[in-house]
Amino acid sequence: MAVSRISKEDLKLALDGDEAARPVLADVRLKYAWDHSTLKLPDAVRIDPKNLAAAALTRGRDVIVYDSDPDDITAVSVAVQLKQAGFAVRVLKGGLPDWVAANLPADTKDAVRAPTPPAAPPAAAPVPAAAPAPAPAAKV
Repeated sequence: MAVSRISKEDLKLALDGDEAARPVLADVRLKYAWDHSTLKLPDAVRIDPKNLAAAALTRGRDVIVYDSDPDDITAVSVAVQLKQAGFAVRVLKGGLPDWVAANLPADTKDAVRAPTPPAAPPAAAPVPAAAPAPAPAAKV
């Protein structure tokens, strides 16, 4: 099933236009890409592409899905499923990377941080070299 695409320029115009006609932006990046990024499109909602049943989307509003893959693989897959479920959906061409590269507005979000490794124990004080053993006494 073919899905429609929208350019970053046309999406920017839609976001700047009438609030009632503003599309819902859905970030459908895979978990690793989502977790390790600090950016998303303005007011985008997170949708786990592996759990679309949990998506809280409103019917009657256009939905624009995007990911971070240059070929929009995940976004297209999700768009097909949403279209089959009756949503009016399009894919943002080039996804988040093209949007950010064009210096268009983005929201920040927290990224998952690797746990800080425990601090190394303090270095032990150097052990002084043992004093030389006394020379044996000479026998007379």
